[in-house]
Amino acid sequence: MSIAHPPLATLSAERTREWLNDGQEVALLDLREAGQFGEGHPFFAIPLPYSRLELDARRLLPRLDVRVVLLDSGDGVAERGARRLQALGYTQVHVLQGGAPAWAAAGYTLFQGVNLPSKTFGELVEAHYHTPHISATELHRRQQAGEALVLLDGRTLAEHRKMTIPGAVSLPNGELAAHWARQVPDASTPVVVHCAGRTRSIIGAEILRHLGLPNPVLALENGTQGWALAGLTLEHGSQRQVQGPVNPDPAAQAAARRDAQAAGAPHLSVAQAQAWLDDAGRSTYVLDVRSEAEYRAGTLAGARHAPGGQLLQATDQSVAVRRSRVLLLDHEDVRAPVIAAWLRRMGYEAATVEGGIHAALTLRQAGDWAPPAGRRVTAHALPGWTSQHQPALIDVQASMAYRQQHAAGARWAVRPSLAQAAPPEPALPVLVLAPSAELAQLAAADLSEAGWTQVHWALQADWLAAGLPTEATPDSPSDAEAIDYLFFVHDRHDGNLEAARRYLAWETGLIAQCQPDELAGFQLD
Repeated sequence: MSIAHPPLATLSAERTREWLNDGQEVALLDLREAGQFGEGHPFFAIPLPYSRLELDARRLLPRLDVRVVLLDSGDGVAERGARRLQALGYTQVHVLQGGAPAWAAAGYTLFQGVNLPSKTFGELVEAHYHTPHISATELHRRQQAGEALVLLDGRTLAEHRKMTIPGAVSLPNGELAAHWARQVPDASTPVVVHCAGRTRSIIGAEILRHLGLPNPVLALENGTQGWALAGLTLEHGSQRQVQGPVNPDPAAQAAARRDAQAAGAPHLSVAQAQAWLDDAGRSTYVLDVRSEAEYRAGTLAGARHAPGGQLLQATDQSVAVRRSRVLLLDHEDVRAPVIAAWLRRMGYEAATVEGGIHAALTLRQAGDWAPPAGRRVTAHALPGWTSQHQPALIDVQASMAYRQQHAAGARWAVRPSLAQAAPPEPALPVLVLAPSAELAQLAAADLSEAGWTQVHWALQADWLAAGLPTEATPDSPSDAEAIDYLFFVHDRHDGNLEAARRYLAWETGLIAQCQPDELAGFQLD
């Protein structure tokens, strides 16, 4: 017996664009997988792949009655996602008629790449503030000549360890305001900030310049990719990083506060911040911008983690609702004001609060969704269970990880296409393998709801621990099938210089692709 569902609300591409510009809150969510999203999406689309929908929805959509528009490839995934969001309690869910193809057919641009607003903002910042830069060859010449300089890698520590400019120290952009003084010996030594491409080099340099450093501050032109394209050798495995506690420092606080005030980012009293949180008609994100270790050690109850540098680099990973509010927290009143200043320049209504993580605030956001438990097969039971039941194996790990190693005989699938990987007879046993319990449970629940009656799940780690056979398939899934992987972004970091050239050309060409309404929200002072 089929379940009767209420009809779904739909919107045309033209009406969706009107919503994006009508001054009210709205979230345009792209439910396609990462590779599909990165090959072409609307400028303000937020990546929320259907494979993770329930796991990330409440983090990205803090208000249940916010307007939501779902986008797919015109293949029905948005309709499935709409039902899932309605089941979570969201009341204003709409489907963009025809998906991404309809957006393009309406004459609107589908942008390649990821983190479009942040990347475009970086290019605008460089043009507006005339950010000083240094080429890879000039930086190398200065290093070889033994000239004094401070070289900072503004990315995450993991990215720094993968590859960096020789001699660079890891200091993520979100930590610059709190730690730069430990690295800069005097007021005259040049400071160079680099990333893998352009955005974090530019933003890191401008963070320091806006804090009032007297030193020459330079962005490394084109980052590690520019270094490689110049024929220079990158360093791999660096362990250099700036460490140490962040303590309140009056001089750093004053500089951070001046920058926040210049950008129009207010410092709210507890009462004012609570009024934001209690406003039922607005979405308010509460984000702790400190390091992960600090966040795990203790934060305001209900606050989410969004390290400041990565928040600026990828706002669409943390803030999905257009024209929402963002309340930023730290414990020392240095990092949060600086990030608030730059979010304001990006067009977000961002603020800090007196007391930071210690503020006496009450957050009323819904908790994270818990997936159905399903039927798990433990590592201890796997050998006997698989021998007895001979199940069809479906592996939902990332496609590139699957290529390297997976259970022998397992078929790869991503959540939207599970049915194609399942056995044709719904009564046959199925075992879903996944890197996490949450992803396994989602996939198992989908198969059960679709009619398969003997669905179990296990972790890939369980399979390995049980000593069961594995295999590698370097060409499977094919590039076309691996819709969860964006080759355009990743190939540039694997020694493909032509991919690096294409990526840098894409980045520098972003502003020219944008329409006035896509640039109107940025507020550079």
